[in-house]
Amino acid sequence: MSQTKAKAAARDAYGRTLVELGRKHRDIVVLGADLSSSTRINWFAEEFPERFFECGVAEENLITIAAGLATCGKMPFASTFAVFGTERAYNQIRQAIAYPNLNVRLVCTHSGVTVGPDGASHQTTFDIAIMRVLPNMTVLVPTDAPETAAAVTAMVKHVGPIYMRLGRTPVRTFYDDDYSYNGVKQRFKIGKSVELRRGSDVAIICNGVMVAEAMDAAETLYSEGIDARVINMHTVKPIDEEAIIQAAVETGAIVTAEEHSIIGGLGGAVTEVLARKKPVPVEMVGVQDIFTESGEADELLQLYGLTGNEIASAARRAVERR
Repeated sequence: MSQTKAKAAARDAYGRTLVELGRKHRDIVVLGADLSSSTRINWFAEEFPERFFECGVAEENLITIAAGLATCGKMPFASTFAVFGTERAYNQIRQAIAYPNLNVRLVCTHSGVTVGPDGASHQTTFDIAIMRVLPNMTVLVPTDAPETAAAVTAMVKHVGPIYMRLGRTPVRTFYDDDYSYNGVKQRFKIGKSVELRRGSDVAIICNGVMVAEAMDAAETLYSEGIDARVINMHTVKPIDEEAIIQAAVETGAIVTAEEHSIIGGLGGAVTEVLARKKPVPVEMVGVQDIFTESGEADELLQLYGLTGNEIASAARRAVERR
């Protein structure tokens, strides 16, 4: 059974963890783009004003300044909304961060459709696709607040650029504050997934807000006699090929679930591995090839089929195709 804990926002965990790390690592600097309170980096600014840089509504400058600070031995964390941090500043990310392989951490909040009533102009379901195609770029999509804290901590030791996408709204919490799950202490390792549930009939590979939906789907499927494995693929790049291949061999059917376009995101990354190494039936749950619209977060998840019911339906189809 999936755990039930109070909902918490990943961006809150990011802000708190950044302050804690700032006390230990004086080379950490933080940059914002006029959305510091929304991304929670204002908490860092309050404690370390001399290590905080407000760049204004100028995401291109945000990235370029972060790159410059990285060349001086600093560890910059740059934050804004995902749609602005990736799509507006893409050329700067490519030229100034990814190409020279600099230690810049781009942590963007308000991703996917769960931005909700901010509307289509503030939603992005393309960010993972355009970021993971960049050489040298690592792409993270943590599940909940405790995993976000673990991911931010892991970033400090990582060499090279990182993009991490976080949501706006509080989501269900699976991990304990010490990153334990069902009493077992986990270790967040970039590039290695976490198996949340064993299963032999189908594997659901998911991340972000879709992990909660996948766990619901697994319980529904179990009541029908279908044993579903659930894998939290918190790192989209580098993808955990070993876990994907093992799931394909042991279950023979895969479902991917993500709050992102089915083109170029987690589903694409998983099927690229399977096509080369272990072809099996795959069903992808995600946003179709459309622009999304404004609405409440829960309504939009229902509208675009980002639900446990849709994941369960996809699993049934995958099992039938084995």
